[in-house]
Amino acid sequence: MCIRYASLFALGSLLLFTACREAKVTSYRVPKEESTQPVPSATEGSDMASTAVPTAHGEGLSWSAPTSWETMAPTSMRKGSYLIKGPDGATADLSITAFPGDVGGDLANINRWRGQIKLEPITAESLSSQVTSINAQGLTLKSIEMANLEIPEPQRVLGAIVGFEGNTWFFKLTGPEALVANEKSSFIAFLETIKGHSH
Repeated sequence: MCIRYASLFALGSLLLFTACREAKVTSYRVPKEESTQPVPSATEGSDMASTAVPTAHGEGLSWSAPTSWETMAPTSMRKGSYLIKGPDGATADLSITAFPGDVGGDLANINRWRGQIKLEPITAESLSSQVTSINAQGLTLKSIEMANLEIPEPQRVLGAIVGFEGNTWFFKLTGPEALVANEKSSFIAFLETIKGHSH
């Protein structure tokens, strides 16, 4: 009887050990052509547009980012991703995505961003007053800025939308209000480096 119980205990332990091992298996798919290394530092006053960025190759658009932005690993949803670090451990996130068509239109997408920082939606009538045009390398981007200072941890979003060859591209910088506000000039300079490449 003791042998039987001992055998059952050993079998149960083996199954439990196997299950724990299988739970730790994780699979990632990372495109080979995109590097996850941080952007190399450049000298003060260097031309940002001439700085090579490993993840700056999308399907139809390319760009150059400030050397202070850290290039992050690409994901299945993002064409590019950057981490911006501020004082006291603060961080902001810049995401670059692209989708076929107009993805619901500018108003819907801007209101989606507003909802992410707990702001009320705007109306179609007020949309034009919220959007600023930025001329890049032959492209015209629609840029918008929004902030919510009433939440416990105030947040700010700097965003830009541009259509290119049937796709809509989104460039969105999100993070603590002060840090994102401080990065505004760098974000605009970044947008001005965006180029379209026809196939």
